[in-house]
Amino acid sequence: MKKPVVNEKLVECFEAGYDAFSRVAIRKKFHHQWANPMKQGTTGHKEWQRGWNTAYFDNLEKLNGLRTRG
Repeated sequence: MKKPVVNEKLVECFEAGYDAFSRVAIRKKFHHQWANPMKQGTTGHKEWQRGWNTAYFDNLEKLNGLRTRG
């Protein structure tokens, strides 16, 4: 059986986006969500955003219970 082909850089981008969901930057006494550091329109940018979205929905399900996104 062949191993699935995985681009390690894209996995890192996804994990960075997932971790960024829980990170907050404090600027001038205000809390700001961590911004996407990737160049817009690239595959890395999309993977980072996909990781952030996954963390968001995982957190939402944790707070509201399973299958209650809507």
